[in-house]
Amino acid sequence: MVREAMLYETLEEGKVRCDLCAHRCLIHPGKRGVCEVRENQDGRLVSLVYERLVACHVDPIEKKPLFHFYPGSTSLSVATVGCNFQCSFCQNYNLSQAPRLSSRIVGESVPPEDIVETALRSGSESISYTYTEPTIYFEYAYETARLASSKGIKNCFVSNGYMTEEALEAFHPYLDAINVDLKGFNDAAYKDVIKARLGPVTDSLRVLKRQGVWVEVTTLVIPGLNDSDEELARIAEFLAELDPAIPWHVSRFWPQHKMQDVPPTPLESLLRACSIGREAGLKYIYTGNVPGTGGESTLCSGCGKEIIVRRGFAVVKNKLADGSCPSCATPVEGVWK
Repeated sequence: MVREAMLYETLEEGKVRCDLCAHRCLIHPGKRGVCEVRENQDGRLVSLVYERLVACHVDPIEKKPLFHFYPGSTSLSVATVGCNFQCSFCQNYNLSQAPRLSSRIVGESVPPEDIVETALRSGSESISYTYTEPTIYFEYAYETARLASSKGIKNCFVSNGYMTEEALEAFHPYLDAINVDLKGFNDAAYKDVIKARLGPVTDSLRVLKRQGVWVEVTTLVIPGLNDSDEELARIAEFLAELDPAIPWHVSRFWPQHKMQDVPPTPLESLLRACSIGREAGLKYIYTGNVPGTGGESTLCSGCGKEIIVRRGFAVVKNKLADGSCPSCATPVEGVWK
């Protein structure tokens, strides 16, 4: 189903300017934006992925990862094809890069009403727009989130954070939580490996915090790319300045897509990132893709005791007492049931 896009400007000679993400693509008639799923059809920008679902699964909310937002609950995870990034290390490149690799738009015709009904039937307390980049299927996510919100279902983004402030303001009434991939703190690496820029991502994080959306951040630690002490410290210091209670997930890289020759992240690198994060003042730091090492549990920032015990994505014990540590009464920031 083709649907007219939100957030674009009509320009001279049939061209349009897309104002959805920070690329702000200038699109000529018959051409598509960087995401390959928004097309100028005779001076009218349309979404080619509206109601074109390619993934729909019930996941633990911890898989997003969101550890301080309704822990232990399930989230209906949905996606279309397409992405406005071209990450060399993308783990879902078969979906995110599909339109770029084949020019085809695939997906099952599923209206927003059916997604919300599926969430209700599954007992999911939220819908997560994930797997690819939700910004590029904005209209589909927007209509779904609007309906979900009216039914008491929360809405979560798992995003690269490259949306414009206009997009964030438009979605704000329905966005409850977001995990943003902060892929490093080096603009040159963003341009080289991702084909984007760092600045719009940090700008989005500032806007999201100002809006009151619950924010968590993930950094995939990649050997030789973003694993230096200096870069990890810059990420941690930025987050601590923004809000020391932002949970930071430092995740292990496994060879993917165009980076098959890069080795997996050593556990020591993740532990070093955790130490750097603590030194910067971050309260909650987690290790990802290394289950069984104890890095998934939530510790009290006051006394250091375990409050929410996890094994992988499973919550095995939740000791929260009205949002606080039961041992020392230190508040634990988050969105709790």
